[in-house]
Amino acid sequence: MPSADCRFPSAKRLNEQVKRNSERFPKDFMFRLTAAEYRNLRSQIATSKQRRGGRRYLPFAFTEYGAIMAASVLNSERAVEMSLFVVRAFVRLREMLSNHRELATKLSELERKLDTHDHAIQEIIDTIRELTELPDKPQKQIGFRAESGASLKRLQAKAGS
Repeated sequence: MPSADCRFPSAKRLNEQVKRNSERFPKDFMFRLTAAEYRNLRSQIATSKQRRGGRRYLPFAFTEYGAIMAASVLNSERAVEMSLFVVRAFVRLREMLSNHRELATKLSELERKLDTHDHAIQEIIDTIRELTELPDKPQKQIGFRAESGASLKRLQAKAGS
């Protein structure tokens, strides 16, 4: 057996450590796959036939926290390397998700601003159209209108007396 293979703990050893350290694996850290999930997983990774030995129990699945905890209960050199790798990977994943959320928030804000600006611009255009439209009927003039020159002279004469 090559030396690199010795550095990987077997699934059996991992399961033993998980059972021995069950207090470190609450339900939000680890759970068992359902039979349907396991069948789907087997079909995706092309494992051997079930009848030739294999699992008696459904496998565990680890959440982010459970993966870190699983790496911490194993004491091989490879487990320590994997523990560091897992921590770094999850930190990087969180950073990427955080950046994605920030970008989505900024896009939503921009869309709202554009909607507001579009509405304001439309109101300005409507107001300009109202101001530039010719009235349908002539409006009454405000103020004094002289009907003829004679009436203007009469008014001037009244004002002078």
